[in-house]
Parts: sequence; C-alpha cells; structure tokens
Amino acid sequence: MSIARTSQAASGEPRLYRRMLVLAAAILLIDQASKAWAISALSDGRNITLIPDLLGLRLLYNPGAAFSIGAESTWVFTLATAVTVAGVLFVGRRLRSAAWTAALGGLLGGAASHLLDRLSREPGFGRGHVVDFIDYGVFVGNIADIALTVTCAAIFLLNLRGVPLGDAADRPEPEPPAAEDGGAPPARTERA
Repeated sequence: MSIARTSQAASGEPRLYRRMLVLAAAILLIDQASKAWAISALSDGRNITLIPDLLGLRLLYNPGAAFSIGAESTWVFTLATAVTVAGVLFVGRRLRSAAWTAALGGLLGGAASHLLDRLSREPGFGRGHVVDFIDYGVFVGNIADIALTVTCAAIFLLNLRGVPLGDAADRPEPEPPAAEDGGAPPARTERA
C-alpha cells in the first residue's frame, strides 16, 4: 500500500466527515430551537394534546437518563455524553461509508445537544437538566432523543449486517503469496 493511500485510509474521506458534522449541527440546532420553543410555550404548566392518549406536549426537566433513571447522578451522564461526543469525533475521521456517516452524524447531534443541556442549564454546569417536551404517554422526550434512538438502531443494524465503517481501502492489503515451493521467497542479492 502506498504512503498516500495509507494516509488517506487512516484519515477517511474528509467530505463524509464534513457531512457527519453538518448533520450533527442540524440536529443540535433543531433540538435546541425546539427546546427554546417548548420553554417559552409550555412553562406555564400547559399541556397540549396532539393525539389523545398517544402524543402531546408538556415541559419537563430531566436530571437523569430515560424515565429519569439516575437523577442523582447527573454528572455521570454529563461525563458519558462528553466521552461519546469525543469518541464519535475521533472515529468519524475514518468514515468511508454514507450509511455510517448518517448514523454517526445523528448520534453526534443528539449527544452534543444533550451535553449542551447538561453544561448550560439549571441547576448548574455539568449538572444541568435536559429539556423534554414530547409526551408519548409512557415517557417524555425531545428531538435529540428521537435522533439518538433512530441512529442507535441504525448502528446496531450496520454492525449486524457487517457494514464496515470504511471501505476496502481501510483494510490492509493481503500478504504476498509465499514461493510456490513452500519455502521462503528468494533472497535479494546485491551486486557489487
């Protein structure tokens, strides 16, 4: 494998990395804008029914994970989310697959938006509560949760199907075949 090909395989496709970042930024912006709307429209305790007994809007501040699990350990979720964001940014440099670009972009956008809530909302830095407002009856979530759920399912399916993060260029070249007589390849001789 040539040096240029090796560095290209190690760095992935810059165009796909940029697409991952653009998708992540779009999800982050949409999620944060929808949360700002929810705070302004639903802070008075109003609930809006969209589909009776199935879907509505109500404002909640979630200190924990899904179903407010771990509400007393908000800092753990902040740390885990920061590690996820850093990990996706690192792994994304090897992207050579459009499917993985979309999956990691969605994961990055949802995680980054939750991290922003954890770092910037009350009760304080690293302990902020995530704004939830889409009421499914059983739980309340947000746009980032939808992105995280869809992309985690996509990542599971990509792994299940064996779709590589990169393409064949990421795989090492096979070793040259040994000499046909089963011995070592002929030694190079130097001429004097």
